[in-house]
Amino acid sequence: MSASDQQTAAPDAEVPAEHEVPDDLSLAAGFPPATRERWREMVAAVLRKAGREDLPDPVEDALRVPVATGVSVAPLYTAEDAGDLPAAVGVPGLAPFVRGARPAVGPAGSAAVSAAGGAAGGASASWDIRQRHAHPDVALTREAIAADLENGVTSLWLEVGDGAVPADALGEVLSGVYLDLAPVAVSGGLPAAEALLALVDGRADLAPGGSLGLDPLGVHAASGQAQDLTGLAGVARRAPAGWRTVVVDGTVFHDAGASAVEELGCSLAAGVAYLRALTDGGLSVDEAFAQLEFRYAAGADQFTTIAGLRAARRLWDRVGEVSGASPEARGQRQHAVTSSVMTTRRDPWVNMLRTTVACFAAGVGGAEVVTVQPFDAAAGLPDAFSRRIARNTQNLLVEEAHLARVLDPGGGSWYVESLTDALSGAAWDWFREIERAGGLAAALDSGLVGDRIAAAWDARTERLAHRTDAITGVSEFPNLAEKLPERQPAADLRPTGGLPRVRAAQAFEELRDRADAVGRAGDAQRPQVYLATVGSVARHTARAGFAGNLFQAGGLATPSGDGASGLADAGTTVACICGTDKDYAESAAALAAELRAAGATSVWLAGKPSLQVDGVDGYVYAGCDALGVLRTVHEQLGIGRPHADGGPKEVLA
Repeated sequence: MSASDQQTAAPDAEVPAEHEVPDDLSLAAGFPPATRERWREMVAAVLRKAGREDLPDPVEDALRVPVATGVSVAPLYTAEDAGDLPAAVGVPGLAPFVRGARPAVGPAGSAAVSAAGGAAGGASASWDIRQRHAHPDVALTREAIAADLENGVTSLWLEVGDGAVPADALGEVLSGVYLDLAPVAVSGGLPAAEALLALVDGRADLAPGGSLGLDPLGVHAASGQAQDLTGLAGVARRAPAGWRTVVVDGTVFHDAGASAVEELGCSLAAGVAYLRALTDGGLSVDEAFAQLEFRYAAGADQFTTIAGLRAARRLWDRVGEVSGASPEARGQRQHAVTSSVMTTRRDPWVNMLRTTVACFAAGVGGAEVVTVQPFDAAAGLPDAFSRRIARNTQNLLVEEAHLARVLDPGGGSWYVESLTDALSGAAWDWFREIERAGGLAAALDSGLVGDRIAAAWDARTERLAHRTDAITGVSEFPNLAEKLPERQPAADLRPTGGLPRVRAAQAFEELRDRADAVGRAGDAQRPQVYLATVGSVARHTARAGFAGNLFQAGGLATPSGDGASGLADAGTTVACICGTDKDYAESAAALAAELRAAGATSVWLAGKPSLQVDGVDGYVYAGCDALGVLRTVHEQLGIGRPHADGGPKEVLA
């Protein structure tokens, strides 16, 4: 019972002085003040204990993590880092739109309906839940669309063209959809746009939010071939009211390996080029702005995704301001799609976690339209289960987590505001560099964009190779016994010849594929690295577990045994010694000699190179070039050895 309760229950009772409630209650009373300098002292002490002697000033720079080209995040943010930013970003629905393009994103209470069923389950969603369909089987696609609209999806995204939804079957595919309730977006260039325009010609009751999906600069980037922008204004005049003609697809750059900075800067440059083409074609500035929708990748680095979407709106508002657009027209319409780069083909179930985090970030970041890619997207065309999981990821976040009830929940966070500002500044500088080069088309042709994205991807692949950017289920904690889902191959709908398409897991997955091929060849067993343990189980478990995890990331089995005794049974010529530093000092050199005498041609050691053990060829440790180690071991085992004539590599059993 509190002091006030006691006074109420017994007004005449005298309350002891120590039980009186003070007028000014300090929750931190008795604790020393928390200061940045004190925090730095404590961090420095921990780093020195871990072996770091030469520390930067300030010490937090030792813990900075890169998240995009020229942008890194610190381990601590305070009010002094954000400065006046929280006050400068405004409110949702008003310039500069950092906190959201509209006060309420999407039509509250709207429902997408199909002729096959009732209202969509996501009727109260404040962002548009958009599902992508690319299956060429018309009947199967119609069935999938009906299931989506009956279970929470509020708009459709159709890939139209060879290997996807046939253009001449678009009417049949959409015959069961109430187009006055469910917006439709297409991809596939002018043929797809013309097919959709022909289907809706003369209708005035179409749901707003549809898109014709034209993106000639995206085609230019993917194919390396220049495209004509002069016809965009003519198509825009034929577009239904409330629909967008052009999609500025930043995922083309993201899928080539761009960081958030390159994706944002290139999308700005593409948007400006489209504004010029539309206004040159006779549209007013406000009309041109109303024809553009921006598509961005949402990754599992949730704060970079959140800050990136906020920065994109801020930068587009600035473009609108200098272009003379009215404040009402400058709010950027954003379609966030979960990243293809982060999607793995191996252990695809982990993709459910990645897409959930990415979808969460897209919602928090204020995207008006969100597409969650199925977890098996890297394996081929999705099945009914994976499509269900994709749409339910959004349904759960909207309907059960109530994520859509809060506008810009990250607003005011010192970290989010600082990261938003850093991404904005770096992306604006990159955008200006593109403009100085003559615009996006010229920058693509000159190689400026390709070289910049390649540099960003090189930096990322270095982190992936060293596993500082870990990929669960692939570079970390691989499952060699996994049974992958079988899927019908998906057509590569994006043109080739320009920017590449990459995935973070691809290098490790290629090694897994090679090792698997050996294991499937006749009676051959999976390639193996023998773990020669030293000392008791308690002493060698940590490093044996680490080494096993690393080698398995390359598809290599890791039988273990005490010393050299199990090498012959393992049937391999590559071994790795696992123990403690003390054990190594006493017996590692002798064990390396024993292993070679037993038939090992290569001996590794789980520990840092500073140990300098005689007879050891290489070292595996936290932060080593894991990809380089695995490639070397593959060569030592004869996996993927090149032909003598220098031709393509083959897997040798």
